[in-house]
Amino acid sequence: MLTSILLATATTTLEWSPNIGIIMIVANIFAIVVGKFTIQYPQSQPELPAPQFFGGFGLPAVLATASFGHILGAGIILGLHSIGKI
Repeated sequence: MLTSILLATATTTLEWSPNIGIIMIVANIFAIVVGKFTIQYPQSQPELPAPQFFGGFGLPAVLATASFGHILGAGIILGLHSIGKI
């Protein structure tokens, strides 16, 4: 029964567009800014080859902010798609 309910709520697939790319980029930039002010040890080991290009972040901080940005961006994109804005 649960499977039939889940299948009934399935939506149409979302085609990629430049608007979706811009939303994902903005979400990742926002996540990096939030990470810059909230991560307690942003320069933890291992370091990246050119840390000046990554805001002085170490590998764990880059992975954390990029992951948060993608989760945030996917939520925004799916939310906007479900209400018909994109």
